[in-house]
Amino acid sequence: MKTNLITLLFVFAVINTFGQTPVASKTTNTNNKTLPPSEQVTNKVVSALKKVPLDEASILIYDYDGALFSYDLESEQIGWTVKATSPFTEMCANKVTISNGVVYIPFINGEIVAVDNQSGDVFWKSRLGNITDQIVLKDQVPVVNNGKLYITAQNQNGSSNIYALDTKDGSLAWTYKLDTPTNDIPVLFFNNKVFVPSSTNLYVFDANTGKVLSQKSFDQSMHSKPVTDGENVFIANEKDVLFALTPDKLDILWQFKLPEDQYNIKERIFTKDKKLYFAAQGTTVSSVYAVDSKTGTQIWKRDFQNDNVEYITEDSDNIWGYTKKGRLFQLDINNGEIAFELKPTTQPISNIEFPVDDTIFYYCDAGLIKFDLSTKDEDLYYMRTSIKDDVYTAFLKIIR
Repeated sequence: MKTNLITLLFVFAVINTFGQTPVASKTTNTNNKTLPPSEQVTNKVVSALKKVPLDEASILIYDYDGALFSYDLESEQIGWTVKATSPFTEMCANKVTISNGVVYIPFINGEIVAVDNQSGDVFWKSRLGNITDQIVLKDQVPVVNNGKLYITAQNQNGSSNIYALDTKDGSLAWTYKLDTPTNDIPVLFFNNKVFVPSSTNLYVFDANTGKVLSQKSFDQSMHSKPVTDGENVFIANEKDVLFALTPDKLDILWQFKLPEDQYNIKERIFTKDKKLYFAAQGTTVSSVYAVDSKTGTQIWKRDFQNDNVEYITEDSDNIWGYTKKGRLFQLDINNGEIAFELKPTTQPISNIEFPVDDTIFYYCDAGLIKFDLSTKDEDLYYMRTSIKDDVYTAFLKIIR
């Protein structure tokens, strides 16, 4: 009996040990020597990083051929252009970030470059992985905060990592190998923590050290950009459920379930004034929602019949967006009423940017469009020199 009791206690101890979330056993790497060559970070400093005044007459265009350039809106001339140094980068797969006048540019082949927004002069270059075992950066936004740049990447060997780079020189601050290889969602920096979705998992890292503070697993892949209202964190799965989570322990506060025929919020989500706004696609109806971030109660919903909402953003208490069939729309953020709807002759493939006058900018397959909201005129402000049939996407950012 004594032997059986000891055995039983041992079994319970094993279950207790191995049944826990394996956070404590994982290692955050802070040194390239502990990484395989396919995951290491190499960096080259060209000039000392410095704060740069903003060239507010220009707009950054990440063209769909993989080149990023600065375009002067007054002279209508290209100021400077930056491209990746190695091949297989003929695609705009990411977005750029400006911080203190420095533009941080991720390329799909794993290169990250920091440049002067006025001149395009390079401060430093980094590469995640190497040319032989290329790391892929896709659908990423460099998150820059407290002297670090945070970004997730996929390796061709099937692994996936989050990297934190020192913004002074692009060197590795820390990295962590995620449990699942699939990761093409931007991270969230909030309250000195980094929130990273990776397949069915959501991680919380200490932003300074890379220590795993919390990890939660879900039944479905978490396939939306995590956002915060300054108090809690919100993220949706790839199917039909949006979750409100506490930022420390990732406890579920509430869930919002979409109708059966809707799904795929992905990056169509943002918060403002303790409200959550998001767009879901569907088989017959696509909808834009407004939800109370405290309770998960629906405030309003705007339906789009037989068309999918591809993109939404907010400007001056209005929600702007466009659909897969090219319908450009403006909604009143307070009630979801349609203030403007039109199908222009050009199909948007980028985000929408808002200059100070009554116009908007977006990119189409032919180039940069300046759309006059009062006259409904479409001005091809910049015409591309070549056209690609397999257009993926493009990205714009007015410097300000």
